[in-house]
Amino acid sequence: MTSSSSILPLAGVRVVEFCSTASGPFSTMLLSDMGADVVKVEPPTGDGLRQWPPLNQGYSENFASLNRNKRSVVLNLKDASDVALARQLILEADVVVENNRPGVMDRLGLGYSAMSAEKPSLIFCSISAYGQTGPRSAEGGFDLTIQAAAGVMSVTGEPDGAPVKCGVPLSDFASGLYAAYSVASMLVHVRSGGHGAHIDIPMFGCTLGIAALQTSEYFGNGRSPVKLGSAHPRNAPYQAFHAQDGYFAIAAGNHKLWLSVLDVVGMPELAEDERFINTTDRARNQADLKEILEVVFTRQPVDHWIQAFNDAGVPHARINDYAAALADPQTAHMGWVQTLDLPNGEKTETFASPVRLNGTGFSIRRPPPALGQHTDEVRQQFAVKEM
Repeated sequence: MTSSSSILPLAGVRVVEFCSTASGPFSTMLLSDMGADVVKVEPPTGDGLRQWPPLNQGYSENFASLNRNKRSVVLNLKDASDVALARQLILEADVVVENNRPGVMDRLGLGYSAMSAEKPSLIFCSISAYGQTGPRSAEGGFDLTIQAAAGVMSVTGEPDGAPVKCGVPLSDFASGLYAAYSVASMLVHVRSGGHGAHIDIPMFGCTLGIAALQTSEYFGNGRSPVKLGSAHPRNAPYQAFHAQDGYFAIAAGNHKLWLSVLDVVGMPELAEDERFINTTDRARNQADLKEILEVVFTRQPVDHWIQAFNDAGVPHARINDYAAALADPQTAHMGWVQTLDLPNGEKTETFASPVRLNGTGFSIRRPPPALGQHTDEVRQQFAVKEM
């Protein structure tokens, strides 16, 4: 396992989170990994993610995976005194992150307009389904519906299959990444003397933003991209292939790698086949190419082809499940899987920050909190200031 980085770029930054489930909590966890002090404000019933299985003696492993390095404060924002405490928390903070529907924070008197009037340096980040303004701004959304609306489901799956979503909650976590990046950028601006800002993070727009290759394809030829399974619209061979005992993937992303593939399969004559002369030709005729290559691939097991393409320098991979990916020697070398102490006394493991600074990773400084674990601590902090 790698040692812990001694550099915490966001040490001293105070963040208040009014978020639930995934996109917001993920964004603030990224900030907390970098050293920010994150206070997670939860309703009396808690973030709904606390109920998601698997449960480790009653504590959600899903919740734990997105809420390390945070403190939990329970506030009932229907109660005037708790709203007053929330205001104090915000005015003491550098950053607010919330993922309520547009208008909710304003109705509580906790929105950007009210808070920035008292604290112009405040960075206020709002994550929502479609953005803070516009014809769809009032709509809610979850990862599934945003993947559907933003086109992801139209290019995911086999060509003749029913619509499927990406197996990882792509829209949630892409939006969380955009949020954390934007907050960090604004912190640089504020620290150099600038005012804060209201950051609008629409999940719909973020999901379209990471689809740059698909949107540019549409802009370029006027046709919407289609489902290709594991194949690539502009490269081949660049997909999963069937071997004797399973599947593996190769990515011959340039002409040199294509020639290396031909060396491995012993078919140099394909280099002169008019269907496969260049990358564009190979992509256009990749169904034919796949059929030809799989005749050879199905003669040997996956292990054979993994070794052969490794020796040839062609990017390749097994089709790992998560058990295999987490057990990969590279995962172990990076120290990404770390022990996590839960507030109920149980231990589990989690995937820590993949980022390294000067060759070292980030430790987990604070375990995920119990619901309201730090409420008294925060109330006492502000009670002292009011005296």
